[in-house]
Amino acid sequence: MIPRDVIIDLDCFFASVEQELRPELRGRPVGIVPVVAESTSCIAASKEAKKFGIKTGTRVREARQLHPDVVLVESRPAIYLEFHRRFLTALEVFMPVAEVMSIDEVWCRLPENIKTPEDAAKFFLRMKETLRAQIGEVVTCSVGMAPNRFLAKLASDMGKPNGFLLIQKADLPHCLHRLKLRDFCGIGRNMERRLHDHGITTVAQLTSASRETLHAVWGSINGFHMYHWLRGEVTELPPTQRRTIGHSHILPTKLRNEIGVRAVSHRLLQKAATRLRKLDMYASGLQAFIKYEDKQEWSREIRFTETQDSFVFLNALEKLWEHRPRKGGIPPQATGVTFAPLIPASRVTPDLLLHNPAHEKICQAMDALNRRLGKNTVTFGGALGALEYAPMRIAFTRIPDQETEG
Repeated sequence: MIPRDVIIDLDCFFASVEQELRPELRGRPVGIVPVVAESTSCIAASKEAKKFGIKTGTRVREARQLHPDVVLVESRPAIYLEFHRRFLTALEVFMPVAEVMSIDEVWCRLPENIKTPEDAAKFFLRMKETLRAQIGEVVTCSVGMAPNRFLAKLASDMGKPNGFLLIQKADLPHCLHRLKLRDFCGIGRNMERRLHDHGITTVAQLTSASRETLHAVWGSINGFHMYHWLRGEVTELPPTQRRTIGHSHILPTKLRNEIGVRAVSHRLLQKAATRLRKLDMYASGLQAFIKYEDKQEWSREIRFTETQDSFVFLNALEKLWEHRPRKGGIPPQATGVTFAPLIPASRVTPDLLLHNPAHEKICQAMDALNRRLGKNTVTFGGALGALEYAPMRIAFTRIPDQETEG
């Protein structure tokens, strides 16, 4: 019996979409950036750029040093979302999507009529040909198939770009030994250091470590999960609960001043409040931050009775704003706001003294008008001057809601 967990990962997705739509970019190193500015970082890189060491998180200045002719392209989230939807539509013809893990990655279960590795290879070849016809010749995908999702994700990474890799239980653990610890999902710099502290410096040592050792390294039940996943066994993490809602934005040059950063902060706050209400959540705290061009950062938070009221949020932001540093001559570079902690509406009993039904109706009416007539049809005045900024952004683990974030 062959394994049935499948991860399909679109290769260099944002950059590949740009190369698909703009043929002059094909074969060239491309970095996707949130804004075209020397102070920002790449959020994606093309296959050609990666050959020179340019990757997600590479600063623009460093990218130019790695390859002087790198082409920097400002991200277009709405277009990437459209390609994401086309990808899902084409994929559903072959097999149902069990979970959309991110904008460029999905988890599927292999259809039961596929019985052998040879059948699977032919099946995914047909799937790739269909994706090529319906999405484009430049946007490719890598497919990983394994006894569990964790190993399927690893297989898709090992098969990049545009590959197909099958890991069977009989292949474990030796097929993993050529990898580095940082190649595994969930092992970053800090976790690698903790593994080293426990005498684990190679993948061979990781795969032979006991459950108790891995539990001690991770300091939680996640160590037990890692132990079983590495052996091709299936265990599921408990569902996570949303803890925060927020937005941040790198400021364009024209808004790197006191008026501009305040307007963008208001715009971000109103976007986050709209998302909060759509998710039927309440917030009881707000944090604001500003990053300056001298690399210094300021942040502060405030607490209040749980609410969905934008009037309360705006008042809280103004109170936070009174405490911001006056960095004479040093422009702000980025700003952001975050709601936390969050409480599901089902667990909230409105405070009879503080709850304002009129405010609630106004916020609901504004949300409805902006959904029906387009974003920023109705807005609070603090965001004026920044309405065309703070556009939709795509996080690594969340598909943005175009209705509230577009």
